[in-house]
Amino acid sequence: MTPVELSRTVLHAVRRAVDAGELSVAVPTRAVVAPPGPGGCGDYATSIALQLARPAGQPPLKVAEVLRPHLLGADGITDVVLTGPGFLNISLDRAASGVGLVGEILRRGERYGYADGPDGRVVQLHCPHDLRAVVVADAAARLLRSQGALVRVTAEGVEPAWTSVLGVAVDAVGRAPAELPVNVRPVPAPESADPMSLGRDAGRWALLHPAAHDRPRADDQHLVQRESNPLFRVRYAHARARAATRNAADLGFTADPGSGPGPVPATGSDTGTPNGTATGTATVPAPLADAAPQLLAALADHPRVLAAAADHRAPDRLARHLVTVADAALPFLPTVLPRGGEKPSAAHRARLALAEAVGAVLAGGLDLLGIDAPDHL
Repeated sequence: MTPVELSRTVLHAVRRAVDAGELSVAVPTRAVVAPPGPGGCGDYATSIALQLARPAGQPPLKVAEVLRPHLLGADGITDVVLTGPGFLNISLDRAASGVGLVGEILRRGERYGYADGPDGRVVQLHCPHDLRAVVVADAAARLLRSQGALVRVTAEGVEPAWTSVLGVAVDAVGRAPAELPVNVRPVPAPESADPMSLGRDAGRWALLHPAAHDRPRADDQHLVQRESNPLFRVRYAHARARAATRNAADLGFTADPGSGPGPVPATGSDTGTPNGTATGTATVPAPLADAAPQLLAALADHPRVLAAAADHRAPDRLARHLVTVADAALPFLPTVLPRGGEKPSAAHRARLALAEAVGAVLAGGLDLLGIDAPDHL
């Protein structure tokens, strides 16, 4: 179960409670699910009970108690624990959720985490005549559009080189009327810094990776191909993921996230008895269930990060999330392909699917930041 599917499941639980007469509320259009905070447990938590408490005229904990059995009856949910004032902490069937997550990413590709369509929001971003502000506004607009908003970007000044070198795009330039205040104003880069000398990709990363209240560094550290460079790690993880697909094709197999635990034919390396004697079938655990839990959690969190980065006009949140995905992926990627005399198995096909999901998330995230994701480094 993906976070998007879980959000829908939570809304369905609210609907069932309303239909049963247990709650008297309007069913919201959105239920936020996120990794549990301090004191929480399970895979995800939602504050939907706190959101509904006032309109329901009941304490949040009572609303959570009403919703709990409706969630426990949903496929893919193994436990629901109430904590704090009324948080619902949800544990998922990890085998099924990992397979579903990877399948969803492969289906959506680089648009995984995007809104399904326009949401009716119209957003105006206005920034001063400052390089970093214009780059942040450009990236924030990309994020907002990915979440269904209609966005217009204006700036009090833009130098032609900013567009030709860093690829920024604004809809209008000039002083805005008093009723349109500047609403994108990150801390400027130091006067001694020259982000444009780094080129488009490293220059944009240097300005977008730090939080808006932090002063960016625009030096050659963003160009070095070493582990100390976060941008290099992100792009290297993407290139390794793409290479896995190419190398798998050379070995004659493709990605398949699998369908969870169950009996499969015992052929080749897909095992039989411990001494190697084939038994006709073998119970093979879902290869993704425990392959890379931190990586699966980071991929699952991608839609929430995109929405939060858009809502807060904070592309730095996406940049840091891509580093998290890359750092979780890099130890996993060497396990994707068969080694030595191994034959490609269900596990290898599932790992390849996870690698391709990594490539899609990293490529899509870098594109939203206006940064290229090369297949070769």
